[in-house]
Amino acid sequence: MKLIKTDTKNNVLKSMMNILDKRRQEIIAANKKDLDAFTKDDQAMYDRLIVDEKKVDGMIQSVKEVMEQDDPVGQVIEHRKLDTGLDITNKTAPFGNIMIIYESRPDVTIEAAVLAFKANNKIYLKGGKEAIESNKILEECWHEALEENGLDKEWIKLLHLDRTETQEFLKNPPEQLDLIVPRGGERLIAFVKEHATGAVLVSGRGNNFLYVSKNADFEIAKKVMLNAKIDKISGCNALDKVLVDTNIEGYESKLKELEELFSDNKVEILVDEKVSEVLTDQTKVPSEDTWYEEFLAMKIVIGAVDGLDNSIEKINHYSGGHSASIITTDKEEAITFMEQVDSAAVYHNASTRFTDGGQMGVGAELAISTDKLHHRGPLGLKQLVTNKYYILGEGHVRV
Repeated sequence: MKLIKTDTKNNVLKSMMNILDKRRQEIIAANKKDLDAFTKDDQAMYDRLIVDEKKVDGMIQSVKEVMEQDDPVGQVIEHRKLDTGLDITNKTAPFGNIMIIYESRPDVTIEAAVLAFKANNKIYLKGGKEAIESNKILEECWHEALEENGLDKEWIKLLHLDRTETQEFLKNPPEQLDLIVPRGGERLIAFVKEHATGAVLVSGRGNNFLYVSKNADFEIAKKVMLNAKIDKISGCNALDKVLVDTNIEGYESKLKELEELFSDNKVEILVDEKVSEVLTDQTKVPSEDTWYEEFLAMKIVIGAVDGLDNSIEKINHYSGGHSASIITTDKEEAITFMEQVDSAAVYHNASTRFTDGGQMGVGAELAISTDKLHHRGPLGLKQLVTNKYYILGEGHVRV
């Protein structure tokens, strides 16, 4: 794959910022067509679909942030000169062809493409049909920016495929797909993993947990869990499960405080068998499947656990491996929790809502990876490269 000069890439991004600003009313009007056609009873998906003035400003800001970051391609990871005389350099290199499959969010059409392009990757964008009008005009903006700077518009391509056609594309792509990123629910991820022939990097479900230790500052616990639950219910970093240590002082009264906290904020409460002995008016968890579920709704499960080890075991069994938090005043307990919980992001006395590229200082992100291969957590510009070894010799042969 031909490498584009850094200045050229940044000029494309400057053009894109201007085009987004110039065409913002067209973008919002196209999005209104998608909103008017939206028929699903899914508030979280509808919220993600909206593009307004603030959202366009956010798109422009995302492009600006990536433009201002260093070019991730060609960076020296390691250099050594061997006794044999071989000169070996390990450098960052583009993946090549990336495909991202995502639902509902038109801003991903900007964020994914800007990251892939700055890292010198060609990207195929497969958005959901519910955002088709929004995505089409955003692709037009990208093509205008590319052609304005003398580049082929094939660098960024929106795919217009139904489910069957997507399946065929994954099995028999027109060119090798070096990285495929499904960004959405479990059914989407399972569909991609079943049919893809290239490497799949999983941006997994949220289903995030918070453990209230017996050593918790309970006021901090309430503040953190409420923020994690209601700040943005459509976020993959939203909270779904709260585990309360039965050994906490005033256990029963604290459960009632949580009941009042969530009820006052119109959050539906489900409780496990143990908690139902105290919160008798609340609905019991209907089945074990609920413990695995990412809600994306104003819903929370409150469960009881007997100590730190029990909480770690439960989280590792049921969570999506995305984010988990412990509320405790005991730093050693927090370290044990954070080391042993198997999630991409682990927190001490903080909301899971911070698992976000912008909030973590990474900048725009392609996804939150829950995979352990290549990279885990926010997949930003620096993570959209692989590596390549450059070996310089003088007629060296191995004997």
